[in-house]
Amino acid sequence: MTATNYLITGRDKHYLLHEIRNALKTATNIEIAVSFIRNSGLSLIIQDIEDAMASPERKVKLSLLTSDYMNITEPQALKRLMLLKERGADIRIFESKQATSFHLKSYIFVRNDGKNLATACAFVGSSNISKTALTDGIEWNYRINYPNDKDLEAIARIEEIREQYNYLLTLPQVKQLTFDWIADYEIRYIAARKVTPMYSSASLPNETEHEKPTPKEHQSAALEALQQARDSGISKGLVVLATGMGKTYLAGFDVAQFNAKKVLFVAHREEILLQAEASFLKILPNKKVGRYSGKQKDNEYDLLFASVQTIGQPAHLSKFPASTFDYIIVDEFHHAAANGYQRLLAHFAPSFMLGLTATPTRTDGSDILKLCDNNLIYQQDLFDGVKAEVLCPFTYYGIFDKEVDYEHLPWRNGKFDPEKLSNKLATKGRSRHVLNEWQQKAQQVTLAFCVSRKHADYMANYFNEHGIKSASVHSDSALTRSEALEQLSSGEIKVLFSVDLFNEGMDLPQIDTVLLLRPTESKILFLQQMGRGLRTSTNKERLVILDFVGNHHSFLNRPEMLLASLTEKSQNRQQLVELARNPNQLLPDGCYVNFDLEFIDFLANLSEDQLDIQYDKLKDTLGRRPTYTEFFNNGASIDKLRRNRGSWWEFVDSKGDLLPEELEVLEVHLQWFKDLAVTRLSKSYKLVLLSTLIEHRAFQSKNSFNELADWAREWYMDNPEWLSDLPDSKQHLKDVPQAAWNSHWQSNPIKFWCTEEPESKIAWFGAANQEFSFNQSIQAEHAGTFINMTQEVVTQRLAAYKQSRLPASSHASNIIQFPKTEQLPFFPDIKIACGHFKTGYADISEQVNAPSGFGHLDSNKHFIARASGNSMNGGKNPICDGDYLLLEQITPNNAGSISNSTVAIERQDSTGDNQYLLRKVLKEPDGTYILRAANPDYEDLKANDEMVTFARLKGQVDPLELFVGQEFMREDIPPLFNETFNPGNWQSGHVVLNEKNVQVLLVTLNKQGKGSEHQYHDYFIDDNHFHWQSQNSTSPNNKRGRELIEHRKLGSRIYLFIRESKLRGKTAAPFTYYGEVAYQEHKGEKPMNVTWELLDIDTL
Repeated sequence: MTATNYLITGRDKHYLLHEIRNALKTATNIEIAVSFIRNSGLSLIIQDIEDAMASPERKVKLSLLTSDYMNITEPQALKRLMLLKERGADIRIFESKQATSFHLKSYIFVRNDGKNLATACAFVGSSNISKTALTDGIEWNYRINYPNDKDLEAIARIEEIREQYNYLLTLPQVKQLTFDWIADYEIRYIAARKVTPMYSSASLPNETEHEKPTPKEHQSAALEALQQARDSGISKGLVVLATGMGKTYLAGFDVAQFNAKKVLFVAHREEILLQAEASFLKILPNKKVGRYSGKQKDNEYDLLFASVQTIGQPAHLSKFPASTFDYIIVDEFHHAAANGYQRLLAHFAPSFMLGLTATPTRTDGSDILKLCDNNLIYQQDLFDGVKAEVLCPFTYYGIFDKEVDYEHLPWRNGKFDPEKLSNKLATKGRSRHVLNEWQQKAQQVTLAFCVSRKHADYMANYFNEHGIKSASVHSDSALTRSEALEQLSSGEIKVLFSVDLFNEGMDLPQIDTVLLLRPTESKILFLQQMGRGLRTSTNKERLVILDFVGNHHSFLNRPEMLLASLTEKSQNRQQLVELARNPNQLLPDGCYVNFDLEFIDFLANLSEDQLDIQYDKLKDTLGRRPTYTEFFNNGASIDKLRRNRGSWWEFVDSKGDLLPEELEVLEVHLQWFKDLAVTRLSKSYKLVLLSTLIEHRAFQSKNSFNELADWAREWYMDNPEWLSDLPDSKQHLKDVPQAAWNSHWQSNPIKFWCTEEPESKIAWFGAANQEFSFNQSIQAEHAGTFINMTQEVVTQRLAAYKQSRLPASSHASNIIQFPKTEQLPFFPDIKIACGHFKTGYADISEQVNAPSGFGHLDSNKHFIARASGNSMNGGKNPICDGDYLLLEQITPNNAGSISNSTVAIERQDSTGDNQYLLRKVLKEPDGTYILRAANPDYEDLKANDEMVTFARLKGQVDPLELFVGQEFMREDIPPLFNETFNPGNWQSGHVVLNEKNVQVLLVTLNKQGKGSEHQYHDYFIDDNHFHWQSQNSTSPNNKRGRELIEHRKLGSRIYLFIRESKLRGKTAAPFTYYGEVAYQEHKGEKPMNVTWELLDIDTL
């Protein structure tokens, strides 16, 4: 390094900005102190800082100190720094208030190797953080490098600068940056600009103040639709906007329009929350932002940005009153059918709830529109955006990836093996194919998406070797994201190869070619990658998309991703393949889609009558046998299946995938399944009737006509999209008189199910004395399997009927919600210590039944946890280790007096984890409190400021009451009775615990795989009675038999656990706990056939 290299003056475009970006690539510690910060300068480096802080390898720490000196620092820049603070940065402010000069500028970058300093560089000079100072302004900054053979004192100079920097942080004028401080400063900042329009408080040369964004035309239309919806009384709704059309900005604009005071923004990914915070601050710069996630839980905020994984947990929801927020936004609303979102939506009662998505469908079939009361307020998909000229037209090329044999790549859990895929894609043959296609079809500015860093580097090198200036960018690349985009924008490079840095949150409208070099199973990701090039720009006529698609069934999604929204009804795979052959007639002007003929032929081969191939590929994808509905949805021809293979279950049998118990059922009931697959349907009614029989476990019992009608009414009200299948007079079902509905349901389907089927001449159901029943007998050991097999066929037929017969959009409002059993959260990882403080975690909870005997219990404040230790094992109500405790959370509204009460105390240990302790609180004469154990072996503890009253003990509860209706693996059942699992005892179906006077029945309904001596006759007689067959040695005259018959007299309690079959998939199936049972009657001996009454079934 020559002497001139030490001084950075900006001459010859050697800017300090470039030096800072280079230093950010390797630093593990960043320490910056500047007099002022302007938004223009921060924008040049903040993305690179964020990328550095996101590096999992380096774990970068950022410390930044700036000031209010002369009121030049821009408030909006400070708010953006608060977003860095959320990522863990230490951001501080020097309060000069014009009394003290603060004019230093230093930038320090250190890379530590473990505990040792490896490299460092520091810049000390004249540049603050503004665009002018970092680029073409006349600024001098001196650089010090370590290690440096020509400057043996470099390390001493670096250490001196760092020492002085750390000294600054100790000054009393230095404060932590907060939103409150920014709000106070903003008043001074604005006043200085108005009262003393001096250079110091005005915009710098070539520097513009932050400008609030304004709605675009389509956003204005959406805002008007939202306001109209609210004016009509709608309190929740869904907005669908394609990627690139500004969903988040729209939400911010509507929050402003609504004048919301408290706003909750919920998403499932950290990156979404960070980008949303930045967007909202641009629109609402005077609002205070808070975060609620695993690492950060703010209490003061106007806008709270929360991860659903945290706030969606019952323990966290209970901390928020239902009316906390007057406006709630759920981003990527297609995830909202997940449990965390469901709990959140059920808990809060905002004035308005807005769901946002670019993809209003869920792969598991859940209808998310129901969660918005079926209110689709505004929709602009990809093609709507093109028609409105918000997005640019595009030409899509689906290029057959002939150089890669995807069929032989490992496919697990819906994805290719990443390493093996990367190896297959980073080859000369494939790269040559990509280069040839790019040279023929690409335009001027190309962004390419690769599968891995290795793949991106390989492609950049290959293109460079062939004269195409290219670069790769990822977390360890030579270029930062900002540098890469600048070079792409300026034309210095033609192609930028990336991995996942640009999936979202990138702004470069000049991109006119997107190169998709990796399989993309996710529709969201595919549209996001397309969206990087859909922004309109001057002299940009269209976007060209080069998508390399291969010989694997996962690529079947391409036509659907692109074209499904162009049709009024959903399309199966076969229909989509036909659409892919000639899609352009449906596309907006200027848009074209072209799949290579080889790819269309490949899709056609998958979707035509190659049932075995389709089945095998789908099975390989799922890792299990596909269901009938999954097979249908994958494009299989059901007509050809019936014509060539007979029926679904016969086809599954031909594939060798029938379980032994399924094969036995098929042999006995083959004709039922044949007829069920083809029974005539003028309406959905016959299928709905079967669904309700299965749902109510009534397939083998006699059911009154009126009861069947009631179940059907419930079914349609719970599934409002099916109401359109009813006659006009029955569309408003809740208002239909009972007699009229009962008559309608009797005329169809009850009547028609009691009619002979044309093919078999069998009437499968009968009707007598106003009761409906199945005419065929089902053996008890076959019952569970028969029902499951019937349900699978019914589900497929409903799906096919819905696709072909229901309107494209049929939704109903005013859904009746039937009350469910009251549930309380149970925190298995909170151990209420009855000994010494014990660490617990409240982030994970389960729902259990509310115990009886405690009056009304509220899931928002009552919960269950277990005791640990024996310090409270004394007095009238001893608490033993492992006991289940009912507690009531103490809040400011219900605190009251705690003196002489038994409460759970919470404190945090040195690592930040919560610890809990149960004690009786006693107040001393001097006003202090002591915590006393019931067990005299434990000494009193003196309460201190670290301890917080967490919850009040309401009492001990019986765990067997809590878990009725829940599933338990065999080895998890003994702890319910404070027993240890012993395979010798607990592998039998009748376990007797003599010391506890308890008997446990473990029943598997489906007996396939068991020896004949263990094939007992067990089944539900009705909803409240269960038929159970004892072991072959049990007789009413022997001890075991009398213990069953006389269990009440003997004071013995009997508990029932049932599972349908031994296996669930390839692993052991859990048992469902049906609660306590009581003997009713018995018949026979060796074995005894006992009828049990289910005492706790009403709690399910």
